[in-house]
Amino acid sequence: MNIVITGASSGVGFEAVIELMLSGKHKVIALARSQYKLTRLAEICVGLNPDATLYPIAFDIVHDDYDGLQQFITTNFDSTVDVLINNAGVLINKPFTQLEETDFVEMLQSNFIGHIRIIQSLIPLMPAGSHILNIGSMGGFQGSAKFPGLSAYSASKAALHTLTECLAQELTEQQIKVNCLALGSAQTEMLEKAFPGYESPVLAFEMGKYIADFALTGHKFYNGKILPVAISTP
Repeated sequence: MNIVITGASSGVGFEAVIELMLSGKHKVIALARSQYKLTRLAEICVGLNPDATLYPIAFDIVHDDYDGLQQFITTNFDSTVDVLINNAGVLINKPFTQLEETDFVEMLQSNFIGHIRIIQSLIPLMPAGSHILNIGSMGGFQGSAKFPGLSAYSASKAALHTLTECLAQELTEQQIKVNCLALGSAQTEMLEKAFPGYESPVLAFEMGKYIADFALTGHKFYNGKILPVAISTP
């Protein structure tokens, strides 16, 4: 399969790319803002599988121009994208009374608007049977436990969840499936920033493997679903 994944330079996105590379069956374009971290990712993938086809590209989904990315896909992916994994995101941990409007703008741009931009850009390249997988959060899942300091982050993820449901309907004729995994905790840099000192029972590579597997097969069973991926309730 031809796969594009954002937020590939760290955390579960980093681990998902490694998992996708192990089989040697897929071509992956890994997008992130840090070229240094992407280079490290490529070195690991080639070390594990010398035949891996990975294109690490420094790209900002919010601010960069998509024409060059589309041209690259046309050249290296035969103009098709079978799977898009929208994993990129940032987190601000700050009490609501201290949040500024710019904090909400940053969260919405990185966790919502950026995903809208890449989805709109890649839909023309996605054939029937392809899969858009958005990576959400239990923080934006209705009825789940909420935590102080994460209102801007959680609200932006809730927007992504609703977008998922809407797109599943809008893309019915194109036969493109759209789902969202609302992730609970996994031991990543983002988790450490949100909850200093907390250790998750789920490791980043375990969640990365789950994301990779679901991206490849989940659309055979689900469409328009926001699926909680957490070991706690609610």
